[in-house]
Amino acid sequence: MKIFKTMLYMLALVLLLIACSDNAADGDVEGDVINDAEDTSENGDVEETGDESDGESQGDEVYRTPEMDFDLGGQTIKVVSWWDMTINPDNPDNIQRQENLEELMEKHNFDIEYIAIDYEEYQERVTASLLAGEPIGDIVRLGKTYTVPALVQQDLLWPIDEYTQNPNAFNQLMTNELYTHEGRGYGFTEDQTNLAQGIFYNRTLMNELGMKPLQEYVDEDNWNWDTFIDVAKEANKDTNNDGSVDTWGLANAGLLIHALYSNNTGLTDGNKENLEDPATLEALHFTSQLATEQVPRPTEGGDWTEPGQFFRQGNTLMYAGALWEMSGFQADMADYDLGFLPFPKGPSAESYHSAEALLQALTIPKAVENPEQLLYIWEKINDIDSIYDYPGQASYESLFVNEEDIENVLMVAPNLIVLDHHTFPNLEYYEFEGELNEGTSVSTVVETYKASFQAAIDEVYGTE
Repeated sequence: MKIFKTMLYMLALVLLLIACSDNAADGDVEGDVINDAEDTSENGDVEETGDESDGESQGDEVYRTPEMDFDLGGQTIKVVSWWDMTINPDNPDNIQRQENLEELMEKHNFDIEYIAIDYEEYQERVTASLLAGEPIGDIVRLGKTYTVPALVQQDLLWPIDEYTQNPNAFNQLMTNELYTHEGRGYGFTEDQTNLAQGIFYNRTLMNELGMKPLQEYVDEDNWNWDTFIDVAKEANKDTNNDGSVDTWGLANAGLLIHALYSNNTGLTDGNKENLEDPATLEALHFTSQLATEQVPRPTEGGDWTEPGQFFRQGNTLMYAGALWEMSGFQADMADYDLGFLPFPKGPSAESYHSAEALLQALTIPKAVENPEQLLYIWEKINDIDSIYDYPGQASYESLFVNEEDIENVLMVAPNLIVLDHHTFPNLEYYEFEGELNEGTSVSTVVETYKASFQAAIDEVYGTE
């Protein structure tokens, strides 16, 4: 693969030297999600466009924005996020990005400043600057929960989908499906990986308990809610015969979010509550079943970190969470062999999914006058010939020894579902979830919250 890519790269250089300096640039594929969303296309495994007149792709070839000639007069482009987005030349891909940036800075006469604002004060400061018409940056990271539809409906952000068509530089899923309003895309990212959620499990404990390897359920396409509950119950054991359970199958007492995304549904659907949708009702019943049948390990009065602490003790088989937690588990559980599985499929889902309830992406404020130039620069920075076979490869291979774990991550990551219930400040999500986990019947919970959910949604979207 790498030799093939190198040959393509050398061929491209020869063609570039032959071409006129003002010919339009060719195209490529990818973008940035959170934790952002991911296109499944692979870096570098695409051909350049043969039609340089308009930059449009031909057949399997890739779109690149035609070359632009402009001078920014020494402007400092400010890129704002809640972390420092300075390119770290710690791998060959980032070295390419840094070299691209330096060439662009010289060619188009600009500088760049990366501004990091503490997460706790981020939303308030950035939103206030947008409302005042004095954005704190030219390229600003925003959380979808307070951006779509709220800030978009106030005409504070540029729709940018017409400038992000190069899939090698922009995550197409993010712009065209996840961060959209009324058919236009407002968020972008160069990150081609998605937030992967699923089941972490303790292989060492599994083997000690003499259980069927959990990976076999996935291989058999039999990893569903029923088998998941069976596995969790099987691991709830009194191993020393003292009359008390001392190993458990499931660390999490509340799995509503996982139940929703694994059944390809959500509590809201655009500007409507979605509680009586059949798939949603299935997810609510599954959540209720876990509680009423006392499947998870009982709480000991801890806070939201308690399930993770249970898992770290080494006596709990499974923990539902996000991939970013894996490095912490490995550091604290060095003596255990840990694996990753998709969250089991619900009855209305045809494939395994992942989810993000706090999606974020980069945006360009409407007060910024040259969005097409900024996005052109961002494209040219990130339009690289990656040395990796797929997005996230270096990270995944640093986390997992077993190839099957990586394959499981790659199976769920492209199927990202964005759960929007946190978009509505007065939607009583935690109260709703709490009643399910306390054993209140699904019908009662739905009837209790249906009207208030819609009212909370109407406050944000407005009523027709």
